[in-house]
Amino acid sequence: QVQVVESGGGLVQPGESLRLSCVASTDSFQDYIMGWYRQAPGKQRELVADIGVGGTRRYGDFVKGRFSVSRDNGKNTVYLQMNSLKPADPAVYSCSATRCNGVFNWGPGTHVPVSS
Repeated sequence: QVQVVESGGGLVQPGESLRLSCVASTDSFQDYIMGWYRQAPGKQRELVADIGVGGTRRYGDFVKGRFSVSRDNGKNTVYLQMNSLKPADPAVYSCSATRCNGVFNWGPGTHVPVSS
């Protein structure tokens, strides 16, 4: 199994940027699809971005080019670069690690408030 822990969340103002990190405790990090999801109060959880074992990336439609996901297999880390943050972006952002068996391993999440 794998454990993941997010970091980097914090208060930002609209228009600013933030980079989230997620470190996975596993000997097989390269075998996991790593993803970022977010959930705001009263809203459904939604995909922000994920990156596959071969580097294939997916993004939620709301991202519109503002966010970028990357991974460093040498550091067992996946990153989410968030630019031009909007008031609609605040949420708890959670990291996930999943294999083709469909089992998701979730981190505890990191809160990203977007406010002046």
